[in-house]
Amino acid sequence: MSGMGPMPPPFRWSIALSSWHLAWLPSALLLIVLVAYLLGARRSPDWPLGRSVAMVLACVVTFLGVESVLGVYDMVLFADHMVQHLVLIMLAAPLFALAAPLDLARQASPAPVRAALTRFLDGPVGAVLLHPLVGFGLYAVFIPVTHLSSLMNFAMGHLWAHHLEQIAFLVVGYLFFRSVFGIEASPHPLHPGFALIYLMAAVPVDTITGLALAMSSHNPYPVYDAMNRPWGPSVLADVHLGGAIMWIGGDGLMLLALIPAAVRWVRYEDRRTREIDAELDRAGAD
Repeated sequence: MSGMGPMPPPFRWSIALSSWHLAWLPSALLLIVLVAYLLGARRSPDWPLGRSVAMVLACVVTFLGVESVLGVYDMVLFADHMVQHLVLIMLAAPLFALAAPLDLARQASPAPVRAALTRFLDGPVGAVLLHPLVGFGLYAVFIPVTHLSSLMNFAMGHLWAHHLEQIAFLVVGYLFFRSVFGIEASPHPLHPGFALIYLMAAVPVDTITGLALAMSSHNPYPVYDAMNRPWGPSVLADVHLGGAIMWIGGDGLMLLALIPAAVRWVRYEDRRTREIDAELDRAGAD
């Protein structure tokens, strides 16, 4: 198996916080992204501080997701692998969406870069890529395909494919949640009320995928049998635990995201009410 390195020691909670899987490439990429963002924010004095904080948190959460103890055991324990996936797509990706990186890139980039970026984002490719239905469709397809098909087994046997999968979780999660939060400029903004429906419609994706794994009668990933892991739960018990994490954890985090979406809708309706009242007052005065 080209993706398998040395077998890590048996997992113990007592050593979890001191276990790290540090690698220079993901660390360098995260550092480059963070520095570029903060430099862009510095060039834009009116850039909201909360968005910069969201970017810092997004990079920290991503770092912890791939280089902490989660990165140590992500190739040998399916349950750990599933926790990592949830951290990336349900925690880090929404934070990247809250940071509104595309808006900052438009605002802070040099004129030639800004013009090229604007042409791309406002063009047909950008209009399709940033459409809410595309974000939803990618999420609805990506989650089951990466867990219920042979793609998962391939990624577990090839480290480069596993790393591409991690990046894909961030990208798909970002495209999904940017429509929910509605912070960034979009050619197809999603009404705040529909954002709630959008989120609730995605809940069954995690539920069905998690239940399929939690109720599996056999190991769907032969690569785990080939590992011959001498410690920890059996392969099937590990798969069942991972499925339960996807089901309960995924649904819980998705429902948690309903809170800011609901707050956004309430604020939107309150603002619209005030605008309508003002229009009626002006019409009465005339």
